[in-house]
Amino acid sequence: MGRFFTCLTRGGKTKDSSAGEAEEEGAVVAASAVVVELFSSQGCKTSPEAELLMSRLGRGDFGLNRPVVVLAYHVDYWDHMGWKDPYGSSQWTVKQKAYVEALKLDTLFTPQVVVQGQAHCLGNEEESLLSAIGAASPFPAPTLQATFERPSPDTLQVSIKGALRTKVDSNGANVMVALYENGLVTDCPKGENKGRVLSNDFVVRRLQKLCSVKDISAKKTVSGTVNLPLWDNFNSSKCGIAVFVQNNSYHIFGSQNFELPNDL
Repeated sequence: MGRFFTCLTRGGKTKDSSAGEAEEEGAVVAASAVVVELFSSQGCKTSPEAELLMSRLGRGDFGLNRPVVVLAYHVDYWDHMGWKDPYGSSQWTVKQKAYVEALKLDTLFTPQVVVQGQAHCLGNEEESLLSAIGAASPFPAPTLQATFERPSPDTLQVSIKGALRTKVDSNGANVMVALYENGLVTDCPKGENKGRVLSNDFVVRRLQKLCSVKDISAKKTVSGTVNLPLWDNFNSSKCGIAVFVQNNSYHIFGSQNFELPNDL
């Protein structure tokens, strides 16, 4: 494969970095979930194994003593290899490129997992993944509340309000809202996974910035609203919302997961 992208098998390494720039104020009552982001593609032969690992992680199969938020981004740079991933997007390729630069890597590859925006490993390496989760710096869990509305049939409105529980310094941070979908099943008639039935969970369908914050205390209330465009056959019972705080170095230092009402 060329330098631009690679579909990797096991053998990659995990890179750890320092904790985020935000600092906690006060005692930790509950630890924030660790954000685990997978960059994957249905066009990559080794991605299905990583997708299965993410599904197991999100279900709690590993009995971790820390909660996790799992998000899977399907990149689009495999789409010319015989199979166009129906969930692939150039937006996720751009996001992965930002991590490649921040982590000082040489190239894009799939499947790649990024933990808290600070460490990475091959997405199908269970031991490396669990090690990176265990090594992630702890942060207080945000105390956010969410409300959901459908102002129109093709729009989901998400309003968030609460405290981040972590101080944000003058460098600032963004509060991001991700809408993901579970239980996706695709028959793949072409490409490297030809003839396989592919199962995908925690697939990010929309990602928007709720707000930017700067120079705020851990207890200060933040709030905002995003309007997320929906897709055909949207089913709220298969979807969830993840909110996470990410600074300009792409380090994540707070997250919270929300289930959507079944009748939304």
